[in-house]
Amino acid sequence: MKRFWLLLSALASITFLYAQPKYEFRGVWVASVNNIDWPKSGDTNPESQKADYIRLLDMHQKNGMNAMIVQVRPAADAFYPSTFEPWSQWLTGVQGQPPSPYYDPLLFMIEETHKRGMEFHAWLNPYRAVHNLGSSSVAANHISRIHPEWFLNYGDKKYFDPGNKEAQKFVVDVVRDIVKRYDVDAIHMDDYFYPYRIPGKEFPDAASYARSGSKLSKDDWRRSNTDSIIQAISIAIKQEKKLVRFGISPFSVWRNKDKDPVRGSDTRAGQTNYDDLYADILLWLKKGWIDYVTPQLYFTIGHSKVDYAKMVDWWSRNSYGRHIYIGHGIYKVEENEPGWNNPNELPNQIKQLRRYPNVQGSIYYSSRLFDKNPNGWNDSLKDTYYKYPALLPPMRWIDNEKPWPPIVERTITQDSVIQLIVKPDPRNRIEIKYYVVYQYATDSHSETFGNVPKYISRFVTLPAGFEFKEVLSSKHFSYRYVITAVGKNNNESDLSEIAILVQPGEKKWSFYKP
Repeated sequence: MKRFWLLLSALASITFLYAQPKYEFRGVWVASVNNIDWPKSGDTNPESQKADYIRLLDMHQKNGMNAMIVQVRPAADAFYPSTFEPWSQWLTGVQGQPPSPYYDPLLFMIEETHKRGMEFHAWLNPYRAVHNLGSSSVAANHISRIHPEWFLNYGDKKYFDPGNKEAQKFVVDVVRDIVKRYDVDAIHMDDYFYPYRIPGKEFPDAASYARSGSKLSKDDWRRSNTDSIIQAISIAIKQEKKLVRFGISPFSVWRNKDKDPVRGSDTRAGQTNYDDLYADILLWLKKGWIDYVTPQLYFTIGHSKVDYAKMVDWWSRNSYGRHIYIGHGIYKVEENEPGWNNPNELPNQIKQLRRYPNVQGSIYYSSRLFDKNPNGWNDSLKDTYYKYPALLPPMRWIDNEKPWPPIVERTITQDSVIQLIVKPDPRNRIEIKYYVVYQYATDSHSETFGNVPKYISRFVTLPAGFEFKEVLSSKHFSYRYVITAVGKNNNESDLSEIAILVQPGEKKWSFYKP
């Protein structure tokens, strides 16, 4: 009987691994504010900053991640040379001071990320201008000094006034500048639109509301202000580069059911996007202003007020055809929050979201937790849940055109070496992001193997083409290779026309058309 259960368990494990999705977004937030994740606090040396970012990339790629969401504008400042905003204090120690020796961190990070076949999403905080009124470094050319009338103080922070149209235009121009000058895959914004309420303090925008002359209620006026900047940013991004995505990571709850019995979720959140942050996420999805949403579901399965399982279901039913990537709050392990000390919590969350076809992946907050391998989750990801690589899911409403399959030329060097030369088809009008090399057993069905991630041998991030070699004696079974090309919008080509059949036992090989 014991052997039977062990066999059953092994079969279940194999079935689960086989069932891993071929397309899945697997991202990590890298926060720069207060040097949370990168660069390390006090590290202003460009070479050690570069080395540490490469270390992060390699760690996350080993864990199975395929996207980095890096905060490059934490407080109206910049991790890149900008004519709009000063260098960030969290990069050089003093706001406005450039790196020395000079380098462009954003350019460096994008290039290193893309080398690994991973996406780079530029994370911007839209309205936070001064992180701490008492201690933040504020340069003379910071926009809050040039246009103090655009800003409001609330708590210990300074914010752009969301009702000020000139301030809105400035933020839109900052976004446009990044998209125009850098090869980012997406612009990503978090949950800080109107700030979270401070008990007993009203956000001080009464004068701005009065000047507007709006006939809307104050709450509706605030939501209208947020709607207008989201729409304007969306337009600016697509005007510059239509394939650059726009994503929002809101607080977990759009609206509680007691406020909206029809569309609200079965939750009891103290503050919500719609009623407190004035962010109508569902409207933005419905209008097509954003391409993906990453709700910060930083709660456990079965949580008494915001149940992770219920919220995954709710967001999946309210995607409006856009992508949903779930935000996981692994940082709560450090806060000793009940439930997060359970090693099964994160695996169960991943299994939960994979039940929903409208949910396309995950983003983890935040990077530095993976340095500690909390609850052994690094191992759980790389050995089980992310054991096989995943292609990034395409957004077919942006572009549905596939690249032409790559041209594969055969070259024989020795009887014991496979050599293929892979080149892009000259008819291609689509920018190639990377190639996918599939290796699969000779008894696999060519119609279906391309949908199974375990057959992915490697990604090759050389758009101009590459040479592929392998020594036959390193294998002990018969197998085949085929290759595809993946475009900028993650659409994958058909199979290459020429593939290879390898029979190492007899040191025979031949080419065939799949």
